[in-house]
Amino acid sequence: MKKKLILAGTVLMGAGLALAGCGDSSKTSDGKTKIEMVQYKPEAVKAFEKMEEKFNETHDDIELTIESPNEAMTILKTRFIKEDQPDIIGIGGDVNYSNFLDSDMLMDISDFDGLKDIKQSYLDIDKNLEFIPEDGTYAVPYVANAAGILYNKEMFEENGWEIPTTWDEFIELLDTIQASGQLPLYFGFKDTWTCLAPWNAMACDLSPADVCQQVNKGTTTFSEEYRELADKIIQLLPYAQNDPYAFSYNDACTAFARGESAMYCIGSYAVPQILSVNPDMQIDSFVFPANDNADKQVLNSGVDLQFSVMKDCKNKEAAYEVLRFMLEDENIQIYLDEQNAVPCKEGDFELPSMLDGVKEYIENDKMTDYQDHHYPSEMAVDAMIQTYLMDGDADSFLAKFDKDWIRYNRDLIRKVQKYEEEHGEGGNES
Repeated sequence: MKKKLILAGTVLMGAGLALAGCGDSSKTSDGKTKIEMVQYKPEAVKAFEKMEEKFNETHDDIELTIESPNEAMTILKTRFIKEDQPDIIGIGGDVNYSNFLDSDMLMDISDFDGLKDIKQSYLDIDKNLEFIPEDGTYAVPYVANAAGILYNKEMFEENGWEIPTTWDEFIELLDTIQASGQLPLYFGFKDTWTCLAPWNAMACDLSPADVCQQVNKGTTTFSEEYRELADKIIQLLPYAQNDPYAFSYNDACTAFARGESAMYCIGSYAVPQILSVNPDMQIDSFVFPANDNADKQVLNSGVDLQFSVMKDCKNKEAAYEVLRFMLEDENIQIYLDEQNAVPCKEGDFELPSMLDGVKEYIENDKMTDYQDHHYPSEMAVDAMIQTYLMDGDADSFLAKFDKDWIRYNRDLIRKVQKYEEEHGEGGNES
């Protein structure tokens, strides 16, 4: 029996949400097997157009169609309700994936041979997104992004500033830059989602990767696990421009591009926007050093795009052939070159130069997910963080975090704790 489908916090009840097979009209007029993929990144449409064309030129028995619509997640959810799902979906490693998996919509692809080449940290990240432990594998992590500190290489070289490796060194660097009359940081907190950039990057060092799962099991609280994170993130404000809540993401990208700050706490996804303002800017990055043990620091890197086969797909082997094609090194490189992304596959890939400073972490598989990939959108954690940064009341912020978490995850918490009672402690529930 299908599980209830939870979409955007709404439980879609009804007389059974059985999903129709994804290949009812699975053949072209000339006998080819049709495979449809819908992927959620419209900004990558050119890369996918290249790969679709290349696939169809090199395969006589399969016809691949890749759709890259705006508002893809909304379109996908609508299609699921109408029992009109594609064969393969390309989505992020976030709570949407968790919901689709929990709704029993995705195929177990444990037998897909391409999984052996995926970095273990990204497979672990997907496991960590399971609400309750599932047997099997349900997605192929494709590309990731990385978040930490972007910095102006020219400014650093001119001033002789060293890359910090601990929290104390980072604060010392901020003081040094500020004392020189230059601005250390720039924030675009008018767009509340940008508040999550430093939050996620610092959480990698200061909070357990499975903190949300632990809270759901009732073994800890956010008030306990996020205290140091809350105390440290607010210490960044004196080193940024006045009233960062008056400036947007675009404003911050533009300011950083024009050399108005030495550093910008944001993900690698911002680099194209920055370079559109200053194409000649030399940008590099480093891992956010939020603790005082450099050996224990990890890169904040989540699965930005992964592929799942729908459970009722009738053309599994054809879908697997598409996945094998997508995982060919030269096709991954097409995506990396266009999107400044991080490959989830092991291999010798050419990474964008702005990732030079974090390449060691990527090569050594020292990465962990974004905390907000576990947060329900209804909870609006980004706005909560913005409010906290404005009023500075850590006790109120953390208490609200715990209270709202229970409010928006009540059914999930009940499910997780029931699972724990039946199976004992352990697993990857989220």
